[in-house]
Amino acid sequence: MAGKHKFVLFGLLIFIAIKRTLSVSEEELHASYWNNKGKQALYAALNIQPNLHQAKNIILFLGDGMGMTTLTAARILKGQLAGHSGEETSLVMDTFPHCALSKTYNVDQQMPDSAGTATAYLCGVKANYGTLGVTAATPRYNCSAVYGNEVTSVLHRAKQAGKSVGIVTTTRVQHASPGAAYAHTANRGWYADSDLSSEAVKNGCRDISYQLVHNTEINVILGGGREYMFPRDVQDPEYPNVRGDRIDGKNLIVEWLKNKKNVKYVWNKKEFDAVDPAKTDFLMGLFEPKDCRYEMERNPLTDPSLTEMTEKAIRILSKNPKGYFLFVEDKGRIDHGHHGGRAKRSLTEAVEFDRAIGRAAELTNELDTLTIATADHSHVFTFGGHSARGNPVLGVSRTIAEDNKHFTTAAYANGPGYQFVNGTRPDVNETISSGDEYRQQATVPLDSETHGIEDVAIFAKGPMSHLFHGVQEQSYIAHVMAYAACLEPYENCKLPPSSHAGSIYPSLRLLFIGLLSFHCLLS
Repeated sequence: MAGKHKFVLFGLLIFIAIKRTLSVSEEELHASYWNNKGKQALYAALNIQPNLHQAKNIILFLGDGMGMTTLTAARILKGQLAGHSGEETSLVMDTFPHCALSKTYNVDQQMPDSAGTATAYLCGVKANYGTLGVTAATPRYNCSAVYGNEVTSVLHRAKQAGKSVGIVTTTRVQHASPGAAYAHTANRGWYADSDLSSEAVKNGCRDISYQLVHNTEINVILGGGREYMFPRDVQDPEYPNVRGDRIDGKNLIVEWLKNKKNVKYVWNKKEFDAVDPAKTDFLMGLFEPKDCRYEMERNPLTDPSLTEMTEKAIRILSKNPKGYFLFVEDKGRIDHGHHGGRAKRSLTEAVEFDRAIGRAAELTNELDTLTIATADHSHVFTFGGHSARGNPVLGVSRTIAEDNKHFTTAAYANGPGYQFVNGTRPDVNETISSGDEYRQQATVPLDSETHGIEDVAIFAKGPMSHLFHGVQEQSYIAHVMAYAACLEPYENCKLPPSSHAGSIYPSLRLLFIGLLSFHCLLS
């Protein structure tokens, strides 16, 4: 009997240790918890009804480089930052009722870039790697091939229909993702006229910054990219050693301000905060010479967050009775973090991106606003290994590899994190791997980690969001947006206007579904 008692006691101690390690709650040990949870999800799904009205407003959230692995890791990180195990946490976009997959390849390349993909989801036409706002009949770097092959974005078409339009990004506003909303160029890198090739100059192609100001009248432009808007003899207002990058002598900020009423240009947080949306119809805010800082490095006293920029944009654009189109991107700082092999930077950006989506949800009504959250492409970022429930996202596996060293559960297939020296790699622990500058180990040495090739997710809610289903070409996204808002070429979509009359406000509808689910569980 003594041996039996020892065995029971040992088993109990193991159970307690595992329970503590796995962060398992008592209720999760019982079938009733999971059955109730499943029933609640089922009844909520049964009560989802498609909104067949026209979308007055459209908000497209683009997480640059936000593949499925990044989504999962960001979800857990979000929960862990709030003091939870993390796996059970939901991102705001997780709660959107409709979901699909997007095929991200470019016409000429299996592994896509942010320019060709942006042309697809913003303009509805797939394009070549490195090109913006043109068909695949335009090879990269061939300026003369742009003419006659331009395609227009949903943002441009929304403006033509009388809506207000805006761009918010944490990268330079001339970068690939926002660039497809207004530019037509054979090379995504032609930010300023000083970047143009001799062939482009000869054939009259304009740089992306020039097109930002002259192609489409955009109401709100927020992000980085000051450097490309000023001549080379103009000193940056924040960094004394930085000057403009234009050789044509043009001050594009001055040109953008012309002939506009209720217009503001700002370059720092103080000026940004002072902007009154009720008295502002046009706002340009450029907060860095190039890309904005990572959220981990951002000074809240000098630079606004993505969430703050999103809120300001919505408050300005929503004054238009005809509605608006808003493009919000956390570019890069998700994308750039992965390229550098630093998962902590990337995942922290993804959490901020989700916070911006949540704030937008509080400021809008899904009865008249189609909201989409997606990515342009993924990365070769992996997240796996033997890890207990609640293991830190940036932690290590609980098992030892065959080389008798620890390894992180977050890693890269290639990139600057390659650490093999003479056939061996360094050991690692959680203290090291959770550092701000730590690069997760990579299998193949590259100076920059690459994009992934697999599909990415599309999350959607609001009018006609049920059209996002199955596996679609990335260009399908633009067609749904245009159809939902009855924009060209779907002006005759014959969708009834959105109306709040006789409808349940979204938060009340969710409460109703919750009460119904609770009633069903009790019955």
